[in-house]
Amino acid sequence: MTHRHETRFRVRYAETDQMGIVYYANYLVWMEIGRVEFCRSIGVQYSAMEREDGILLTVAEANCRYQAPALYDEEVVVVTWLDAAHPRMVTFAYEMRAADGRKLATGYTKHVFCGRDLRPARLPEKYWPQFGISRQV
Repeated sequence: MTHRHETRFRVRYAETDQMGIVYYANYLVWMEIGRVEFCRSIGVQYSAMEREDGILLTVAEANCRYQAPALYDEEVVVVTWLDAAHPRMVTFAYEMRAADGRKLATGYTKHVFCGRDLRPARLPEKYWPQFGISRQV
């Protein structure tokens, strides 16, 4: 079973349009929130990886399929998990739902590991176990 992490928060007024419906681009922000918290749950802190190892996670691709509108003041649950991982790239998957279980959206983001120079880099082996990367890669 793949590790899944849940992140919960309430829709803020600033995230909605005049009708109280969440603006579509905010789902990508929510994916980032879920991704950072997922990484923290597996023992990886973005800030430490950047500061100590010079490794950045750059977004190469993002996808979001909208299924129902999220509304102002509604509690949202972002479920995040690793879909695929390789020493040079990682894919996170997401499901966003209302606290009542209504599915709001699904999506994924693909990231390339890069160095401080923003060129593709290999993820240091010390992080491989957390990302489920085997040594045979």
